[in-house]
Amino acid sequence: MRQIRVLVVEDSLVFQELLVRNLNKDPAITVVATATDPFEARDAILKYQPDVMTLDVELPRMSGIEFLRKLMPQYPLPVVVISALSDRVFDALNAGAVDFVAKPLVSDRKQLETFLTNELPVKIKIASTARISNIKKASMVQESRLLSVNDNNLVVAIGASTGGTEAIFSVVKDFGTDIPGVVVVQHMPPGFTEMYAKRLDDKCRVRVKEAKSGDRVLPGQVLIAPGGDMHMRLVKRGGEYQVECKKGPKVNGHCPSVDVLFESVANTAGDRALGIILTGMGADGAKGLLSMRKAGAKTIGQDESTCVVYGMPKVAYDIGAVMYQEKLSDVAGKTYSLLNRM
Repeated sequence: MRQIRVLVVEDSLVFQELLVRNLNKDPAITVVATATDPFEARDAILKYQPDVMTLDVELPRMSGIEFLRKLMPQYPLPVVVISALSDRVFDALNAGAVDFVAKPLVSDRKQLETFLTNELPVKIKIASTARISNIKKASMVQESRLLSVNDNNLVVAIGASTGGTEAIFSVVKDFGTDIPGVVVVQHMPPGFTEMYAKRLDDKCRVRVKEAKSGDRVLPGQVLIAPGGDMHMRLVKRGGEYQVECKKGPKVNGHCPSVDVLFESVANTAGDRALGIILTGMGADGAKGLLSMRKAGAKTIGQDESTCVVYGMPKVAYDIGAVMYQEKLSDVAGKTYSLLNRM
């Protein structure tokens, strides 16, 4: 099996050496070069032609984000950002990075070991399969409005993983304040979901917030499941939809899990729901989306041509969970079209 050739860009020589030593322990990965700043990285890309680059956001001489903006148009390359808890990671994703992983505390041995032996190698392997041509900025906001729906019992559920931060934005930015309540699971580390929600809230017409138990699912509002160790479910109390966020074991390797959310939507909302599965590696959400379809919900899957990683939508499509496959730019419009028939 061909190894994934990796370029590590990290200005701390101690942390850089730690990354190299541990990545080289993975039989599927080999570090072909290192760099401490973007200028060294550019030269290494030309010389070694790596399959994937890991990139620190904070670098000398030029920030990682500025480097990405200059690099991607000339040398498209799958990039995994290693970031401390900062909303700058979303600038990096917008600039073309495939995914990110939270930088661990070196003093926390358990956290560091998980990062080195599991989180980073997995992200690199996923990134190596990404379609770089599909990583691009979202298009201009389209004016789309509901024409006939006025039903507080409708709910829209969205699930995504790798490439999902930009994909979700691409969809949600086209939602008006008339959209039924929206619930979202995006695989993301704890802390980042709150920043992501605030970022969307600033850029979209709908209200966006990180969910907490008891939050009502309201028209014109998007609730994003908190990253960490809690699953988010849709429940109905007092005749209205709410979300419930409770601790639980990982499902399909994830917490929160798209399957857990979709299953709850199928059980709670039935045919008054619409499910959307977007770009991501693995199968999380496929079975849940099938349950939604069997319960009478309408379902949409992002098509292969626009996915960064055509994993979750493919599995969902293959098992019959997807009623309509759409390009990312058409998902919001299709959502409105289907809601108008419900």
